[in-house]
Amino acid sequence: MKRLPTLKQLQYLVALAETRHFGRAAERCFITQSTLSAGIRDLEAVLDIEVAERTNRQVMLTRVGERIAERARVLLRDAEDVMDIARASRAPMTGEIRLGVIPTIGPFFLPSAMPSLRSRFPNLKLYIREDRTAQLLSRLGEGELDLAVIALPFDTGDFTTEVIFEDELLLACACDHPLAGNEVVDLETLAMDQLMLLEEGHCLRDQTLEFCQDRNLKSTSPFEATSLHTLVQMVAADIGVALIPKLAVDAAITNGANVSLLRTKLPAFRKIGVAWRTTSSRKGDFQTLTQFFREVFSIAL
Repeated sequence: MKRLPTLKQLQYLVALAETRHFGRAAERCFITQSTLSAGIRDLEAVLDIEVAERTNRQVMLTRVGERIAERARVLLRDAEDVMDIARASRAPMTGEIRLGVIPTIGPFFLPSAMPSLRSRFPNLKLYIREDRTAQLLSRLGEGELDLAVIALPFDTGDFTTEVIFEDELLLACACDHPLAGNEVVDLETLAMDQLMLLEEGHCLRDQTLEFCQDRNLKSTSPFEATSLHTLVQMVAADIGVALIPKLAVDAAITNGANVSLLRTKLPAFRKIGVAWRTTSSRKGDFQTLTQFFREVFSIAL
């Protein structure tokens, strides 16, 4: 009988295609570099072709190696769906769920939810990965994640999405800023060279810009922050102003800082939601988890 590639060999190839480095690919697969190298050699022996060109400095997949890696991603995702079907046949809300969450949500969302989650669903294990939205959705599509908690609106393609709750965006300024002390601020009166943003890749940056563009506003500040915590410290130093999610404010991100918080005249909101593959057989679990999150935050908000 003709030998076929194993799923493990295909997993090694996909990791190599995405990292272009044997060491990093091995780390992603939780194996040694020698084990991964041997697995790739075995795959090449099965296929009777070379899938990668090796040099001292880099790894480059051959053209056919790239094509096989693309098909391998689909096969691995389908294999995960097989596992999902098996898990779904057992009791609901048991087993593992690999959850992705973005940095402007994770540190403020999960601490409120996890204790109750463990108590409500003791047989459920959550494996959590934090990353930016585009990367999470890419991993979701490839089967590396089961579910992603993201901020909406965002182009999620064919994924199923459900909203958990709305998160208001508050204007943060230094306590001695001329706007401090007001309950409400009209963004159209704001000097937009003071509006600071997160760096490229954060959906909160895009949502802030969209919110401002709706009012014919545009940020011209030269400052960009890598995280909400950095953004708050820059505001506290009176370098500029920023829109901060109430979710983070409720989690005490501005406590003890030289920061005053104001609502905007025309309220700004982002929606916190979840996304999963429409084809997943675990949508019942995902809907249960979404409803649980809604209950947790209806109490907290």
